[in-house]
Amino acid sequence: MFARQRRIVVTSLMWMLLAPADAVAGPSEYLLPEDSDNVIGVLTTDFARHEDTLLDIGRRHGVGYEEIMAANPGVDPWLPGEGTEILIPARFVLPDAPREGLVVNLPEHRLYYYPPAKKGEPRVVHTYPISVGKMDWKTPLGLTRVVSKQERPNWYPPESVRLEHEQKGDPLPKVVPPGPDNPLGEHAMRLGIPGGSYLIHGTNRPAGVGMQVTHGCIRLFPEDIAELFEFVPVNTRVNLIDEPSKVGWHRGTLYVERHPLLEGAGEAGPDDLGILKQRIAVLAEGRPVDIDWDGVERAFGQTSGVPAPISVPNEKRRGVTAASSNDR
Repeated sequence: MFARQRRIVVTSLMWMLLAPADAVAGPSEYLLPEDSDNVIGVLTTDFARHEDTLLDIGRRHGVGYEEIMAANPGVDPWLPGEGTEILIPARFVLPDAPREGLVVNLPEHRLYYYPPAKKGEPRVVHTYPISVGKMDWKTPLGLTRVVSKQERPNWYPPESVRLEHEQKGDPLPKVVPPGPDNPLGEHAMRLGIPGGSYLIHGTNRPAGVGMQVTHGCIRLFPEDIAELFEFVPVNTRVNLIDEPSKVGWHRGTLYVERHPLLEGAGEAGPDDLGILKQRIAVLAEGRPVDIDWDGVERAFGQTSGVPAPISVPNEKRRGVTAASSNDR
């Protein structure tokens, strides 16, 4: 039901023309933008069916819990109502990190995979919603690598996790074999982070994908980890970052994409907004645009996760540029 078609997104119009009316889920693969652009995907809408929850709709389109909730404030997550129009937040500003291997942006609850370039073919990026570590079990930040891969893995609960379950009256065995009770799902990739057992894996509880709920691991929908598992070789670089504010260009317009801080990270303050404004000013320098600073503050405060346009063409500078060009 949730198997996704893998296809390159070129434009929203092409997607609407090519996809059958009952196509399931959006693609995970996008062409990397050219030049200085770094925004991928498109915003679309879907209409809830009688039996749908917001989680069902999000999963069909490759979007996790926090993403679909933030993009649709005021909609009942469990009973959105038949015919309710739902915004699908499937447009993303690429993280400010090298486009190599896996990039995991924790506050965004999203993973990006940049496969190696193939001769004669355009570069692409794959992206998937993820769950990350909860407040007392934070997913570490920094550079690491995939050190091993396993299908149908056993789960060896760490002693700390077993103690937590015992205190709740739900003791765990030392080994949980593959099957429906295994929280790792059908695929797992181990990361080379010292001092702990950190995995990128599937799940037997897909409703939690897109939330801050794990014991430090990175959790994907079963259909997404199955796809990613085939793509990613052992020794692939993994960059774990914390970037709640992303800024990027798309066809001459500057966008801000803002996500809530991770639980336990405190509250965003004036300094965070000031740093964001500085980044925007640097990116806009020399461009024929004016920045909508009120729009920047709205995007910062709303934390909708949806890229918001924050620039408008500067007609005066455009005129100067055109006149200079005509003089040559």
